Amino acid sequence: MSKELCPCGSKKQYSYCCGVYLSGKKKPETAEKLMRSRYTAFSQGKVDYLLATLHPDKRKLGDKQELTKSINNTQWLSLTVIDTQKGKKNDVTGYVEFEAIYQVNEPGQLHERSRFIKTDGQWFYVEGDILPGTVPKRNEACWCGSGKKYKDCHQV
Repeated sequence: MSKELCPCGSKKQYSYCCGVYLSGKKKPETAEKLMRSRYTAFSQGKVDYLLATLHPDKRKLGDKQELTKSINNTQWLSLTVIDTQKGKKNDVTGYVEFEAIYQVNEPGQLHERSRFIKTDGQWFYVEGDILPGTVPKRNEACWCGSGKKYKDCHQV
């Protein structure tokens, strides 16, 4: 069994973290676990999982092709969960705020507050509000993961 860490940033082994969800062995019990598993699915190109965990009312023709194109052009680098509201095992709605670092041509950040709904015991991603990216202080490490100070990297 592989001991690789899960891409979701949980610091757990993939096989005991998002791997159980992406393999279909279990369904995520919380909104945060679904969000983390969807990030992992993006990072691994698991389009079918992304579609299966998107709320049925939000699915549209062409989603598979659009997701495939996006995944093929994007490298996901890291995930940080900032906040969760509701979304526990006994809730039916939940919100997860996160920031994901990715690279297309150059590093970028996706800061989103996602909304989730549980229907018939299964969590689904509904939609997300895009928020401004976080900005470190001048002498802190840059958000892009370069190892440089922010002032020497992405500060405008």
